[in-house]
Amino acid sequence: MSSPQLQQLAEGVYAYVQPDGGWCLNNAGIITSGDSTALVDTAATEARALLLREAVRSVTPVPPSHVVNTHFHGDHVFGNFVFAPPATVIAHRGTRADMATAGLSMAGIWPSVSWGDLSLVLPSITYSSSMTLHVGSIVAELIHFGPAHTSDDTVVWLPEQEVLFTGDLVMSGATPFCMMGSVAGLLDTLGELRKLGARTLVPGHGPVGGPSLLEETEHYLLRIQQLAREGLAAGLTPLELAREAPLGEYAGLLDSERLVPNLRRAYAEEQGAVLGEQMDVVELFGEMVEYHGGLPPCRA
Repeated sequence: MSSPQLQQLAEGVYAYVQPDGGWCLNNAGIITSGDSTALVDTAATEARALLLREAVRSVTPVPPSHVVNTHFHGDHVFGNFVFAPPATVIAHRGTRADMATAGLSMAGIWPSVSWGDLSLVLPSITYSSSMTLHVGSIVAELIHFGPAHTSDDTVVWLPEQEVLFTGDLVMSGATPFCMMGSVAGLLDTLGELRKLGARTLVPGHGPVGGPSLLEETEHYLLRIQQLAREGLAAGLTPLELAREAPLGEYAGLLDSERLVPNLRRAYAEEQGAVLGEQMDVVELFGEMVEYHGGLPPCRA
Protein backbone atom coordinates (compact mmCIF):
# COMPACT_ATOMS: atom_id res chain seq x y z
CA MET A 1 0.00 0.00 0.00
CA SER A 2 1.40 3.40 -0.97
CA SER A 3 1.84 5.80 1.95
CA PRO A 4 -0.66 8.69 2.08
CA GLN A 5 0.68 12.20 2.50
CA LEU A 6 -0.90 14.87 4.70
CA GLN A 7 -0.22 18.38 3.42
CA GLN A 8 -1.23 21.52 5.31
CA LEU A 9 -2.59 24.19 2.97
CA ALA A 10 -3.78 26.81 5.47
CA GLU A 11 -4.58 26.97 9.16
CA GLY A 12 -6.93 24.06 9.78
CA VAL A 13 -6.97 22.97 6.13
CA TYR A 14 -5.23 19.82 4.91
CA ALA A 15 -5.02 17.75 1.74
CA TYR A 16 -4.82 14.00 2.20
CA VAL A 17 -3.02 12.75 -0.91
CA GLN A 18 -2.77 9.07 -1.86
CA PRO A 19 0.05 8.43 -4.35
CA ASP A 20 0.26 7.74 -7.17
CA GLY A 21 -3.26 8.98 -7.88
CA GLY A 22 -4.18 6.18 -10.28
CA TRP A 23 -7.36 4.11 -10.24
CA CYS A 24 -9.05 4.27 -6.81
CA LEU A 25 -6.17 6.18 -5.18
CA ASN A 26 -8.12 9.36 -4.55
CA ASN A 27 -7.45 12.44 -2.45
CA ALA A 28 -9.47 13.69 0.51
CA GLY A 29 -9.56 16.88 2.54
CA ILE A 30 -9.59 17.70 6.24
CA ILE A 31 -11.03 21.00 7.49
CA THR A 32 -10.87 21.70 11.21
CA SER A 33 -11.50 24.81 13.32
CA GLY A 34 -12.39 25.15 16.98
CA ASP A 35 -14.72 22.33 17.99
CA SER A 36 -15.67 21.40 14.42
CA THR A 37 -14.12 19.12 11.79
CA ALA A 38 -15.28 18.11 8.32
CA LEU A 39 -13.98 15.82 5.59
CA VAL A 40 -14.06 16.18 1.84
CA ASP A 41 -14.50 12.62 0.54
CA THR A 42 -13.21 9.44 2.18
CA ALA A 43 -11.39 6.49 0.57
CA ALA A 44 -11.97 3.31 -1.42
CA THR A 45 -11.23 0.57 1.09
CA GLU A 46 -11.82 0.02 4.78
CA ALA A 47 -8.08 -0.03 5.46
CA ARG A 48 -7.50 3.24 3.61
CA ALA A 49 -10.44 4.91 5.35
CA LEU A 50 -9.00 3.86 8.70
CA LEU A 51 -5.69 5.45 7.71
CA LEU A 52 -7.59 8.63 6.85
CA ARG A 53 -9.19 8.51 10.30
CA GLU A 54 -5.73 8.30 11.87
CA ALA A 55 -4.62 11.29 9.80
CA VAL A 56 -7.57 13.29 11.13
CA ARG A 57 -6.62 12.34 14.69
CA SER A 58 -3.07 13.50 14.04
CA VAL A 59 -4.20 17.10 13.47
CA THR A 60 -7.26 17.43 15.72
CA PRO A 61 -8.92 15.62 18.62
CA VAL A 62 -12.30 16.59 17.19
CA PRO A 63 -13.80 13.83 15.01
CA PRO A 64 -15.54 14.84 11.78
CA SER A 65 -19.13 15.95 12.20
CA HIS A 66 -19.66 16.15 8.44
CA VAL A 67 -18.39 14.35 5.34
CA VAL A 68 -18.90 15.98 1.95
CA ASN A 69 -18.93 13.59 -1.02
CA THR A 70 -17.88 15.31 -4.25
CA HIS A 71 -19.46 12.60 -6.42
CA PHE A 72 -20.71 9.03 -6.21
CA HIS A 73 -17.68 6.96 -7.28
CA GLY A 74 -16.68 4.33 -4.74
CA ASP A 75 -13.12 5.52 -4.20
CA HIS A 76 -14.53 8.77 -2.80
CA VAL A 77 -17.47 7.37 -0.81
CA PHE A 78 -16.90 3.75 0.24
CA GLY A 79 -15.09 4.90 3.39
CA ASN A 80 -18.07 6.95 4.62
CA PHE A 81 -19.04 4.18 7.05
CA VAL A 82 -15.83 4.63 9.04
CA PHE A 83 -16.98 8.15 9.99
CA ALA A 84 -20.79 8.05 9.74
CA PRO A 85 -22.42 7.81 12.14
CA PRO A 86 -21.79 9.99 14.05
CA ALA A 87 -20.74 12.18 11.10
CA THR A 88 -23.43 13.41 8.72
CA VAL A 89 -22.78 12.84 5.00
CA ILE A 90 -23.62 15.68 2.59
CA ALA A 91 -23.76 15.57 -1.22
CA HIS A 92 -25.70 16.83 -4.19
CA ARG A 93 -29.09 15.17 -4.45
CA GLY A 94 -28.09 13.58 -7.76
CA THR A 95 -25.00 12.12 -6.12
CA ARG A 96 -27.13 10.43 -3.48
CA ALA A 97 -29.35 8.92 -6.17
CA ASP A 98 -26.34 7.68 -8.14
CA MET A 99 -24.75 6.22 -5.01
CA ALA A 100 -27.92 4.31 -4.23
CA THR A 101 -28.05 2.93 -7.77
CA ALA A 102 -24.36 2.02 -7.99
CA GLY A 103 -24.12 0.51 -4.52
CA LEU A 104 -20.82 -1.30 -4.01
CA SER A 105 -20.53 -2.31 -7.66
CA MET A 106 -17.06 -0.78 -8.07
CA ALA A 107 -15.69 -3.44 -5.75
CA GLY A 108 -16.78 -6.07 -8.27
CA ILE A 109 -14.63 -4.55 -11.03
CA TRP A 110 -11.42 -5.29 -9.12
CA PRO A 111 -12.17 -8.41 -7.03
CA SER A 112 -8.50 -8.86 -6.10
CA VAL A 113 -8.48 -5.62 -4.08
CA SER A 114 -8.84 -6.01 -0.29
CA TRP A 115 -11.90 -3.82 0.05
CA GLY A 116 -12.64 -4.79 3.65
CA ASP A 117 -16.05 -5.10 5.27
CA LEU A 118 -17.69 -2.27 3.36
CA SER A 119 -21.06 -0.80 4.24
CA LEU A 120 -22.53 1.88 1.98
CA VAL A 121 -23.59 5.05 3.81
CA LEU A 122 -25.67 7.41 1.69
CA PRO A 123 -25.79 11.19 2.23
CA SER A 124 -28.49 12.18 4.70
CA ILE A 125 -28.34 15.86 3.70
CA THR A 126 -28.54 16.84 0.03
CA TYR A 127 -28.62 20.15 -1.82
CA SER A 128 -29.52 21.33 -5.33
CA SER A 129 -27.35 24.28 -6.37
CA SER A 130 -25.13 25.41 -3.52
CA MET A 131 -24.92 25.40 0.24
CA THR A 132 -22.66 26.77 2.94
CA LEU A 133 -21.01 24.63 5.60
CA HIS A 134 -19.51 26.42 8.60
CA VAL A 135 -16.62 24.46 10.07
CA GLY A 136 -15.83 26.52 13.14
CA SER A 137 -14.59 29.82 11.71
CA ILE A 138 -13.92 28.34 8.27
CA VAL A 139 -16.57 28.92 5.60
CA ALA A 140 -16.87 26.09 3.07
CA GLU A 141 -19.00 26.72 -0.01
CA LEU A 142 -20.41 23.60 -1.69
CA ILE A 143 -21.13 24.29 -5.37
CA HIS A 144 -22.77 21.94 -7.84
CA PHE A 145 -21.50 21.41 -11.38
CA GLY A 146 -22.46 18.95 -14.05
CA PRO A 147 -22.63 17.10 -16.21
CA ALA A 148 -18.83 17.12 -16.10
CA HIS A 149 -16.91 14.25 -14.48
CA THR A 150 -20.28 12.72 -13.57
CA SER A 151 -23.83 13.96 -13.91
CA ASP A 152 -23.59 15.80 -10.59
CA ASP A 153 -20.29 16.98 -9.09
CA THR A 154 -19.55 19.08 -6.03
CA VAL A 155 -16.56 21.32 -5.34
CA VAL A 156 -15.73 22.61 -1.88
CA TRP A 157 -14.49 26.20 -2.02
CA LEU A 158 -12.85 27.93 0.92
CA PRO A 159 -12.92 31.58 -0.17
CA GLU A 160 -10.90 33.02 2.73
CA GLN A 161 -8.13 30.44 2.30
CA GLU A 162 -8.42 30.46 -1.51
CA VAL A 163 -8.38 26.66 -1.47
CA LEU A 164 -10.54 24.60 -3.83
CA PHE A 165 -11.26 20.89 -3.41
CA THR A 166 -12.23 19.92 -6.96
CA GLY A 167 -13.11 16.25 -6.65
CA ASP A 168 -12.49 14.50 -9.96
CA LEU A 169 -13.33 17.55 -12.03
CA VAL A 170 -9.58 18.09 -11.97
CA MET A 171 -6.82 15.50 -11.74
CA SER A 172 -3.11 16.08 -11.41
CA GLY A 173 -0.84 13.84 -13.44
CA ALA A 174 -3.76 11.57 -14.28
CA THR A 175 -5.97 11.46 -17.36
CA PRO A 176 -9.27 13.37 -17.08
CA PHE A 177 -12.33 11.11 -17.13
CA CYS A 178 -15.72 11.96 -18.61
CA MET A 179 -17.22 8.50 -19.15
CA MET A 180 -20.19 9.28 -16.90
CA GLY A 181 -20.35 13.00 -17.57
CA SER A 182 -19.51 15.29 -20.47
CA VAL A 183 -16.42 16.59 -22.24
CA ALA A 184 -18.09 19.88 -23.19
CA GLY A 185 -19.71 20.11 -19.77
CA LEU A 186 -16.38 19.72 -18.02
CA LEU A 187 -14.87 22.41 -20.24
CA ASP A 188 -17.68 24.77 -19.23
CA THR A 189 -17.13 23.86 -15.59
CA LEU A 190 -13.42 24.63 -15.77
CA GLY A 191 -14.29 28.13 -16.94
CA GLU A 192 -16.53 28.61 -13.93
CA LEU A 193 -13.92 27.23 -11.54
CA ARG A 194 -11.37 29.67 -12.92
CA LYS A 195 -13.64 32.55 -11.89
CA LEU A 196 -13.38 31.53 -8.23
CA GLY A 197 -9.75 32.63 -8.18
CA ALA A 198 -8.36 29.72 -6.16
CA ARG A 199 -4.64 29.78 -5.46
CA THR A 200 -4.48 26.15 -4.30
CA LEU A 201 -6.33 23.26 -5.92
CA VAL A 202 -6.73 19.83 -4.34
CA PRO A 203 -7.53 17.55 -7.28
CA GLY A 204 -9.45 14.31 -6.96
CA HIS A 205 -6.28 12.38 -7.79
CA GLY A 206 -2.60 13.33 -7.84
CA PRO A 207 -0.47 16.08 -6.30
CA VAL A 208 -1.87 19.38 -5.02
CA GLY A 209 -1.35 22.21 -7.49
CA GLY A 210 -2.35 25.68 -8.55
CA PRO A 211 -4.53 27.25 -11.27
CA SER A 212 -2.37 25.66 -13.97
CA LEU A 213 -4.18 22.38 -13.26
CA LEU A 214 -7.30 23.96 -14.77
CA GLU A 215 -5.39 24.89 -17.93
CA GLU A 216 -3.84 21.44 -18.25
CA THR A 217 -7.23 19.76 -17.97
CA GLU A 218 -8.73 22.21 -20.44
CA HIS A 219 -5.99 21.61 -23.02
CA TYR A 220 -6.48 17.84 -22.80
CA LEU A 221 -10.24 18.13 -23.30
CA LEU A 222 -9.86 20.50 -26.24
CA ARG A 223 -7.53 17.95 -27.82
CA ILE A 224 -10.17 15.26 -27.27
CA GLN A 225 -12.75 17.39 -29.07
CA GLN A 226 -10.34 18.00 -31.95
CA LEU A 227 -9.59 14.27 -32.25
CA ALA A 228 -13.31 13.47 -32.21
CA ARG A 229 -13.96 15.81 -35.12
CA GLU A 230 -11.06 14.27 -37.05
CA GLY A 231 -12.18 10.74 -36.24
CA LEU A 232 -15.73 11.36 -37.34
CA ALA A 233 -14.52 12.88 -40.60
CA ALA A 234 -12.31 9.84 -41.21
CA GLY A 235 -15.08 7.35 -40.38
CA LEU A 236 -13.17 5.85 -37.46
CA THR A 237 -14.73 4.50 -34.28
CA PRO A 238 -13.47 5.97 -31.01
CA LEU A 239 -11.52 2.78 -30.30
CA GLU A 240 -9.94 2.79 -33.76
CA LEU A 241 -9.04 6.45 -33.40
CA ALA A 242 -7.57 5.90 -29.94
CA ARG A 243 -5.26 3.24 -31.34
CA GLU A 244 -4.04 5.57 -34.08
CA ALA A 245 -3.93 8.92 -32.32
CA PRO A 246 -0.55 9.96 -30.87
CA LEU A 247 -0.95 10.97 -27.21
CA GLY A 248 1.92 13.45 -27.43
CA GLU A 249 2.28 15.49 -24.25
CA TYR A 250 -0.46 13.43 -22.59
CA ALA A 251 1.32 10.09 -23.00
CA GLY A 252 2.81 10.39 -19.53
CA LEU A 253 -0.52 10.82 -17.73
CA LEU A 254 -1.69 7.95 -15.56
CA ASP A 255 -4.57 5.82 -16.83
CA SER A 256 -4.27 6.90 -20.46
CA GLU A 257 -6.86 4.26 -21.44
CA ARG A 258 -9.53 6.76 -20.41
CA LEU A 259 -8.93 8.23 -23.84
CA VAL A 260 -11.44 5.78 -25.33
CA PRO A 261 -14.56 6.65 -23.26
CA ASN A 262 -13.60 10.32 -23.41
CA LEU A 263 -13.60 10.07 -27.21
CA ARG A 264 -16.91 8.20 -27.15
CA ARG A 265 -18.44 11.10 -25.22
CA ALA A 266 -16.90 13.68 -27.52
CA TYR A 267 -18.16 11.81 -30.59
CA ALA A 268 -21.70 11.80 -29.22
CA GLU A 269 -21.56 15.49 -28.38
CA GLU A 270 -20.19 16.39 -31.81
CA GLN A 271 -23.21 14.56 -33.25
CA GLY A 272 -25.65 16.57 -31.16
CA ALA A 273 -26.13 14.43 -28.08
CA VAL A 274 -27.48 16.12 -24.97
CA LEU A 275 -24.61 16.76 -22.58
CA GLY A 276 -24.45 14.03 -19.98
CA GLU A 277 -26.95 11.73 -21.66
CA GLN A 278 -26.91 8.18 -20.36
CA MET A 279 -24.61 5.82 -22.23
CA ASP A 280 -23.84 2.14 -21.79
CA VAL A 281 -21.13 2.41 -19.13
CA VAL A 282 -20.42 -1.34 -19.26
CA GLU A 283 -19.77 -1.10 -23.00
CA LEU A 284 -17.59 2.00 -22.59
CA PHE A 285 -15.58 0.39 -19.81
CA GLY A 286 -15.19 -2.71 -21.94
CA GLU A 287 -13.73 -0.67 -24.81
CA MET A 288 -11.30 0.91 -22.38
CA VAL A 289 -10.20 -2.52 -21.16
CA GLU A 290 -9.77 -3.69 -24.75
CA TYR A 291 -7.61 -0.66 -25.56
CA HIS A 292 -5.52 -1.23 -22.44
CA GLY A 293 -5.09 -4.92 -23.22
CA GLY A 294 -6.67 -6.01 -19.95
CA LEU A 295 -8.20 -4.61 -16.81
CA PRO A 296 -6.38 -1.43 -15.72
CA PRO A 297 -4.52 -1.93 -12.43
CA CYS A 298 -6.14 -0.75 -9.22
CA ARG A 299 -3.74 -0.53 -6.29
CA ALA A 300 -6.23 0.51 -3.65
